[in-house]
Amino acid sequence: MNNILEAKNISKKFGEFQALSDVSIQIKKHSIFGLLGPNGAGKTTLLRIINQITMPDNGQVILDGKPLSPDDIRYIGYLPEERGLYKSMKVGEQALYLAQLKGLSYGEAKKRLNYWFDKFEIGDWWGKKVQELSKGMAQKIQFIVTVLHQPKLLIFDEPFSGFDPINANLIKDQILQLRAEGATVIFSTHRMESVEELCDHIALIHQSKKILDGNLNDIKRNHKTNTFEVGLSSTNSAHLKRQISSRFDVSIADFKSLEDDLKLNIQLGAGDTPNDLLAFLNTNAQINHFVEVIPTANHIFIQTVKNN
Repeated sequence: MNNILEAKNISKKFGEFQALSDVSIQIKKHSIFGLLGPNGAGKTTLLRIINQITMPDNGQVILDGKPLSPDDIRYIGYLPEERGLYKSMKVGEQALYLAQLKGLSYGEAKKRLNYWFDKFEIGDWWGKKVQELSKGMAQKIQFIVTVLHQPKLLIFDEPFSGFDPINANLIKDQILQLRAEGATVIFSTHRMESVEELCDHIALIHQSKKILDGNLNDIKRNHKTNTFEVGLSSTNSAHLKRQISSRFDVSIADFKSLEDDLKLNIQLGAGDTPNDLLAFLNTNAQINHFVEVIPTANHIFIQTVKNN
């Protein structure tokens, strides 16, 4: 069985509001799956259904080849967007309590917590109350509690919220390490740069419906336009631009460069290759910058939502 989780034809209404409409996704084992969408699209509702916090009106969730059951909660770690630590409780006591709710013995929980507290260099937080911590500090504790019982499926909803760049990178590295050790990750975020760095597959939900699904690299290939970002040096930029425009579809580009270049986006025609473009440019100018324009996850997100 290659998929660890399948959500089949999931629908959910809250009163008259349709939160999910016939949504299906498949998540491969040992992958990082990005669940994306605008605010209110239905992402959190789907995550809550997978965690059995709420039940679907229609559809079924399959975990590791079997219908999801209440006992399967021990195989899942869930970091919700709305954090749930008890503010007046001490960090160490609370972490031990939550670890034992996940089925760990007191001794094993203490051992694993010591490992993670040492790893994050936060041993002196043990006796602090959660209300004494910053949002980012509390987020670290919540992350540890989520992964402590070593679940095979990890669900992170906006895991980088409240983190500075250094700690966001620390959590990113831990997510990649957990995947390398055998976990599968569902990752929901509005930070598209994190999607670029982490995700193998994505699904995009908009207004309760899935509108895009697949391998991220395949989706990028499908959205390419054979356009190249080019920086050129010439003694007569206006003449050079006219020359290029006579052969290719050209528009002004905007990118950072160390040179005072003529900056263009050049789209190839149906019969042209990148080598044809390079040969043409080489005979007319000095090439300082030549990069194929690969659509970003952010661009794909915006365009797909607009088109739908």
